[in-house]
Amino acid sequence: MKIKAVCFGEVLWDILPDKARIGGAPLNVASRLSATGIETEIISRIGTDQKGKEILAYLQSNNVRTENIETDATYPTGMVNVSLSNSGSATYEIAYPSAWDKIEVSGSSMNSMRKADVFIFGSLVCRDKISRNTLFDLLEPANYKVFDINLRPPHYQKETLQQLMQKADFIKFNDEELFEIAAMLGSPFNSLEQNLLFISEKTNTQSICVTKGSHGAVLLSEGKMVYNSGYQIKVKDTVGAGDSFLASLIAKLLSKENPQKALDYACAVGAMVAGSEGANPKLEAEEIKKFMFPG
Repeated sequence: MKIKAVCFGEVLWDILPDKARIGGAPLNVASRLSATGIETEIISRIGTDQKGKEILAYLQSNNVRTENIETDATYPTGMVNVSLSNSGSATYEIAYPSAWDKIEVSGSSMNSMRKADVFIFGSLVCRDKISRNTLFDLLEPANYKVFDINLRPPHYQKETLQQLMQKADFIKFNDEELFEIAAMLGSPFNSLEQNLLFISEKTNTQSICVTKGSHGAVLLSEGKMVYNSGYQIKVKDTVGAGDSFLASLIAKLLSKENPQKALDYACAVGAMVAGSEGANPKLEAEEIKKFMFPG
C-alpha cells in the first residue's frame, strides 16, 4: 500500500544574490518525498501573482498534489531574501505578511489529514495567528506528526514551540536549535545526547533526530541512539539540505528501513544537496548509492 504524506506551511521564492529559486521548507520536503515515491500533498497559500502560478506549476511537475493550495487576492506569494556566507551557510530575511501566513482550514484539507500516513510541519508558519490556528486544527486528525523545528528568528515563541513538541511523534532539530530549546526548557546539561534525552522526556517524544552539519546526525529511535558522522562534500550552498535530509529519513523509516540504514541514507542525500546548487536538485537512486559506497 502506497504511503501518503501531507506537508503544511510556507511556499515561497528564495531571492539569492544571483538568482531567484522556488523554496520554503515544506515545499522542499514535499518535493523530496515525492521523488522517493511517496504520494505527497502540500497545504499552503499563494498570491494571485505570477510567482504563485510558477510555484503551482513547479509542484505539479514534481508530482506534488496541490488541490489544497489556496489563492489569496490580498497578500502576495512569499518572498525571502537569502544571504550566503563564504562557507555557503544561509541567513534569511522573510517578508511579512505573505499569503502563506493566512492559510485557512477547509473540509478538503481536514479530509486529506485523515487519509495521510504522515503530517510534516514546521515552526515558521506559526508566526501569524491565522496559519497557526489552522495548523493546530489540522494536527487533531493527523495520524503521525513530524515537527521540523526550523527556527527562523524572530518568528517563533517558546509557548508555541512547547505545544507543538508535545503534539509531535517525531521532532527534527539542528544542533544549534537543540541547545537553544533545551536551555529554554531549563536543561542543566551540556552534551548533545543529554539534551536530546532531556527534550525527549520533557515532551514525551520517543523519536528525535539532530543534524550536525558536516558532522552528520544522531537519531533517537526505539530507545537507542543511532549515529552517522557525515559525508565529505564540497559545499555549494546549504539551502534545502536539511529538508531533503528529513524527507529522506522519514521516507525510509515509514518504509520500515533499519534506523541506521535510514540515517546513513538521509545524511548522504543531505550532503549531496549541500554540494549542489539549489534546494531540490534531482538525485538518482544509483547516484546516491555510488556516493554512499564509492569504488
